Amino acid sequence: MADTIAARDAFPDPDSLIDRELILKWLYWGLFWLLFTPSIGVTISSLFNYPDYLGTSQYLTFGRLRPMHVNGVIWGAFSTLFIGLCYYIVPRLAGVRVWNGHWGHWLVWVWNLGLIAGMVSLFLGYNAGFEAGEFTRPIFVVIFGAVTIITVQFLVTIAKRREPQLYVALWYLIGAFVWTVMNLVLRFILPYFAGINSAAFHGLFLHYIVGLWITPAGYVLIYYFLPASVKNPLYSHKLSLVGFWSLALFYPFVGIHHYLYSPIADWAETLAIITSMLLIVPVWTVLQNFFGTMIGRWQSFGQNLPAKFLIMGSLMYLVGCFQGSTEALRSIQQPTHFTDFVISHSHLTVFGTFVVWAMGGVVYVIPKLAGRPLWSFKMGNWSFWLITFGISLMGLDLTLGGLQQGFMLMSGVEWLDSLISIRPYWLVRTVAGATMDIGMSLLVYNLMRTMLSAQATQGVAPPLAGEVAVQGTR
Repeated sequence: MADTIAARDAFPDPDSLIDRELILKWLYWGLFWLLFTPSIGVTISSLFNYPDYLGTSQYLTFGRLRPMHVNGVIWGAFSTLFIGLCYYIVPRLAGVRVWNGHWGHWLVWVWNLGLIAGMVSLFLGYNAGFEAGEFTRPIFVVIFGAVTIITVQFLVTIAKRREPQLYVALWYLIGAFVWTVMNLVLRFILPYFAGINSAAFHGLFLHYIVGLWITPAGYVLIYYFLPASVKNPLYSHKLSLVGFWSLALFYPFVGIHHYLYSPIADWAETLAIITSMLLIVPVWTVLQNFFGTMIGRWQSFGQNLPAKFLIMGSLMYLVGCFQGSTEALRSIQQPTHFTDFVISHSHLTVFGTFVVWAMGGVVYVIPKLAGRPLWSFKMGNWSFWLITFGISLMGLDLTLGGLQQGFMLMSGVEWLDSLISIRPYWLVRTVAGATMDIGMSLLVYNLMRTMLSAQATQGVAPPLAGEVAVQGTR
């Protein structure tokens, strides 16, 4: 009896450690951005085929709306959902409440009101001119302050943990937040660079957003939610650490690989090419871990909606990262640079992988917080297949269109003539994007109905059987 009490005190009920209302606030805001910002992408994609359909207002031009789409998806949809899910993950893995967790209740408002101000400023034409960093300095002061405070919260919580060994999701979480605080410092000094140095450091900043924020953040989500959802131990903890350290070692140098054939020093370009190819190591190790975790669980895969989102995102990650590594080669970049091939790569990775992994995490967590199953599994399945079909079609379509245009330009075809030939691809891209938006709308509606139909007296649902043991597996 004494041993049982001691064990209970050492490892309290994980559900007693989380702040349900705080998590829901972040997730609700994230779902709002998930509905709003991808729809801007569909709106502007139609301009390629129907350039006059939005009229002549300066506020509805491509130059105003595209930064809203890009920054809205990165900082709004993905980052907001990720932070909300971290408030669920960290206390469960650390065995203690989030340090000064009440800060999160005002941080969620600071973060999202800052994003709203940033979106309005982009709409009005205030643009810093750095991709994924178009928000003006006051907006990034808000983002930097919020990320820094949240980083401190999680680092102190992890330092006070009851579990002596770090599960790999926490390794990636520490990396994502610490690296991003450092990268946001780089964002503040970017305007002071000029000429080719500005392009080079902007390339680093942009890729650090993707590779040292979005990528490790996505790994946090799938390393936690995949074993938890399929109730199977992680395939290999050691393999996961190979992936972590190879990502940390190789990714900081890849930011120049979009500037081949430029005045940037050849050694820097070559280093970017080599490290881009070496990224195959972290990609293949994490994918081996994910599919290894599924061993013995494929028979129940069809009825496991979170796992379907997570595994589908893993497949997109395989394809998207193959594109990313190969397009860094000089012989491949020659036909693909400045074409939709690059846009295919960015959509397959940022949306098809990481935003989809975030959706998988939300589909897992919200029924837990509601204390009941998902309101409609059938609707959830429709959402999954619409999103899967849409992103698959978009990736294939933009890849084919980009390759066709690239080889046409290499053969001497005039640029305007190459645009005419790929207009059908743009129309398919718009249809694919609309399909994804419909799927996400159904998903958000399903999640909201899940919460609304939950009985207030139910409280927080118990974890899936074996969740704690799964996450503690080494």
